[in-house]
Amino acid sequence: MVQQSEIFICQQCGYCCQGETTVSLDGSDQQGMIEHLGMSRAEVAKKYWRQTGNTIQMITVEGHCIFYDNGCTIHAGKPWRCTQWPLHPSILTDENNLKAIKESCPGINREISYEDFCNKLAELLEQTDK
Repeated sequence: MVQQSEIFICQQCGYCCQGETTVSLDGSDQQGMIEHLGMSRAEVAKKYWRQTGNTIQMITVEGHCIFYDNGCTIHAGKPWRCTQWPLHPSILTDENNLKAIKESCPGINREISYEDFCNKLAELLEQTDK
């Protein structure tokens, strides 16, 4: 069984938390965040979320996710898309995707080949689909 740490160990550098938008939150993400924060849905929505149509995202503050402050302050309750990053399935189809992610993510294992990285990532993705 492959361990994520073989190809990626989050350094909580915050690069992936930067930008004017954040990830969309599905129902499970919202519930997990509510439980992790120990607040009501209304409180979490008012303080941390923005809604555009049917899409709910975390608020950004000064160009980064509201939960970023020298690291992820909601790490244990963060959305699945944040948990997935940077191990995105697009890496499996184009080596340039891995190269681009390596440029910004210090947590990516730089010691293994693209082929080995893909084999381990594919196995990890299979494990999480079960």
